Amino acid sequence: MENETIDDCLDRINQEGYQPTRRVEEPIFIEENGQPVPNGRKIVFDAKLVKHEH
Repeated sequence: MENETIDDCLDRINQEGYQPTRRVEEPIFIEENGQPVPNGRKIVFDAKLVKHEH
């Protein structure tokens, strides 16, 4: 989600019953004067559903 902190994201993932398994950071570029310029990063988490024992 836009403007969400990493801690908020991890809390939301846990509340939805998932556990993060991997974190990937992807650079974001914009073009200035025909050249790519770093403009931030996108963080993506892979997560697996946590099995609950009954």
